[in-house]
Amino acid sequence: MNRAFNFKRLIVVVVLIVLMTVIASLTIGRDIYESNEKSMLSFAIVNFSGYLFFFLIMPVELPFIYYLRTGYDPLILNMVALGTAMSAQVIDYLIGYFFSKGIIDQMIGRRRYEKAETEIRKYGNMTLFLFNFLPFSSPVISLAAGMLKYRAKEAVFFSLAGLICRYMLLTLIFH
Repeated sequence: MNRAFNFKRLIVVVVLIVLMTVIASLTIGRDIYESNEKSMLSFAIVNFSGYLFFFLIMPVELPFIYYLRTGYDPLILNMVALGTAMSAQVIDYLIGYFFSKGIIDQMIGRRRYEKAETEIRKYGNMTLFLFNFLPFSSPVISLAAGMLKYRAKEAVFFSLAGLICRYMLLTLIFH
């Protein structure tokens, strides 16, 4: 049984990595290599995908910095980054809220979920803020907050506050 579970988990990880590669290739990759133009739609797709809990290995800060350095209006870029990040985080929260722990255990693993749960129960809103401000896995925290039936308004508020601070800091440093 354990061997079958590990094989299923491996298949899920491989499929998600392939999907992530396809998304990146069809958006930023295509824009850069074919026309040397970067579109805001490409950035929005990559940023949104990076904040979904099953794309845990996608570093969302790098595309933001890349687009910021290529001359996009920082205000518009920040609005798109915040809008797509919060949309994905709300989806993560709702998935956690409505789906069983068993399904999510298979996707992210019990240990990772329990660690996020411990942090949220111990530090509450500060965890939501810090995991969104610092380059940690904030989608897992949003998912765990949903699974814990954490207050939605506070989850959204502190996640948004952390994201605003993150993107403002990145804009100040790299613009």
